[in-house]
Amino acid sequence: MALSDADVQKQIKHMMAFIEQEANEKAEEIDAKAEEEFNIEKGRLVQQQRLKIMEYYEKKEKQVELQKKIQSSNMLNQARLKVLKVREDHVKNCLDEARKRLGEVAHDRAKYTGVLKALVVQGLYQLMETNVTLRVRQVDVPVLESILIEIQDIYKEVSQKEVIIKVDQDNFLPAESCGGVDLIAGRGRIKICNTLEARLELIAQQLIPEIRCALFGRNPNRKFTD
Repeated sequence: MALSDADVQKQIKHMMAFIEQEANEKAEEIDAKAEEEFNIEKGRLVQQQRLKIMEYYEKKEKQVELQKKIQSSNMLNQARLKVLKVREDHVKNCLDEARKRLGEVAHDRAKYTGVLKALVVQGLYQLMETNVTLRVRQVDVPVLESILIEIQDIYKEVSQKEVIIKVDQDNFLPAESCGGVDLIAGRGRIKICNTLEARLELIAQQLIPEIRCALFGRNPNRKFTD
């Protein structure tokens, strides 16, 4: 039975409505899938950037922490150096004070004469030479000449050897020195410095650990003192 024009139009409209519905559903499906993929990609990018930001600030934090440690270490080292400098200055001041007091020894003629005699005799024992030249301060020349025979006798008694002693009348120890004597032998090739300053320096080097301990107390971190 043939369809009327109205039936044909009705069926066409029904088919068009079905096609349109299918298209709308497909479009909605595509939109939903695109939205899902967009959200997934957006979440991935956000997470990626978030990790980069966290890594950046974590690196910055480590750098800041490292700088703080370096700065703290530098400040600690500077403080230690300042303490050491103050301590060394204090030790130096003590030695300077000792030198000043050492210069007072020469003011006591009797005491200084005995000290000078002992220094010369000790130097002679070290040299064990037959000809020795003595160099002292110009002001000490008379003192030294007054005890030369006694010095020679002491040396001969102990060493069983003769020694010819000459006092240098052309070259002298500095007038501002504390005193003592230089002994010269072997045509000037051998020299023993037995001045009071030299003896103080020698003793100071040996006693520096004890001096520091007396001034500042014992260092608990130090195992050896030599």
